[in-house]
Amino acid sequence: MSLADNIEFLRRLPKMSVELHGLGKSPLPAGDSPLEEMAQFGSNPGNLKMFVYAPQQLAPKPALVVVLHGCTQTAAGYDIGSGWSKLAHRYGFVIVMPEQKRANNGNGCFNWFTSADTARDSGEALSIRQMVEHAAIAHGVDPTRIYVTGLSAGGAMASVMLATYPDVFAAGAIIAGLPYGIAQSTQEALAGMYRAPARSGQELGNLVRKASPHPGPWPRVSVWHGAADRTVNPANAGEIVKQWLDLHGLPPVPMSAVDVDGYPREVWWDGDGETVVESYTITGMAHGTPLAIADNEDNYGATSKFMIDVGIASSWHIAQFFGVTRQALIRTAATQEAHDRPSPRAQHPRAQHPRAEQDRAARRPPPDRRAADVSSAITRALSAIGLIK
Repeated sequence: MSLADNIEFLRRLPKMSVELHGLGKSPLPAGDSPLEEMAQFGSNPGNLKMFVYAPQQLAPKPALVVVLHGCTQTAAGYDIGSGWSKLAHRYGFVIVMPEQKRANNGNGCFNWFTSADTARDSGEALSIRQMVEHAAIAHGVDPTRIYVTGLSAGGAMASVMLATYPDVFAAGAIIAGLPYGIAQSTQEALAGMYRAPARSGQELGNLVRKASPHPGPWPRVSVWHGAADRTVNPANAGEIVKQWLDLHGLPPVPMSAVDVDGYPREVWWDGDGETVVESYTITGMAHGTPLAIADNEDNYGATSKFMIDVGIASSWHIAQFFGVTRQALIRTAATQEAHDRPSPRAQHPRAQHPRAEQDRAARRPPPDRRAADVSSAITRALSAIGLIK
């Protein structure tokens, strides 16, 4: 999955013609992913494939989540690994999963470091924007509830989409990715991946400000990175955080620092108390997407290369950060909802702050399903996460 291998490949080999679609490594097995390919969705200047999943039972004015795979992966393979279609089915939202073609990139990576594919209304960025518009119209999506997430090269491409279309995406989640705009060449891309040169928050923020005519407000951002990542330097997580803190006008010191499922989470919120930037550091984890599979009957995803079981369900937490679980929680039976949240590890505060106790309360484990008073327990859980008062 190495982004470095991809960059070296592209350095020697420009984009090839569409007649070469069959070349390259064999794709990961599709398994049981319910994704369906959409052949026509726009002019598609980036020459990408579009896959979509819309459950039969959609929430009213559903949300839409764009999910971007990493290098050597496919849309279906990453869906199975990350569990996004299972989340969409349970909570009634639409997912769009772009897929890179080997004709564009020999390792199947999104071209996050080429100017033709990372500018607004150009290349792969525009293709993804066209997919969003097509699916939003087809399924009556709420235009204020459109989100994007991705791993590695897909995480870097999620940065691209947030920067070039901040008027489209309400929030995004970047897993093992890089900040927007730091690479316009092979050398810069390699430097960003391996060294993550420190830049000021203003410099990073200005890269986003120049990417579109949008004056704000800016998308909310969730950042995830393994502390033992040797493919993309973990310092990139801090650079991404700096980029978006500058845009939101927030200080570098987190307003809350707690452990969630055993891993550090730092949080910044706005004047209304809404979390606008959060950062998870997955200690001991290498390059990949964090999963919670073992001893968890309601897991999301499946382990495979770069899909790592470390006891925290990143897709579920990201879905919660986006807010796509809230409507379904209200309309789902309480006895079923007791099964919906993955079982977390114990959480421990790491810093005292007026908001810290509230942050911990929002992530306490669900009530014991064997409790006699299930209805009362579920009511307390919903109150804790702010869904009812």
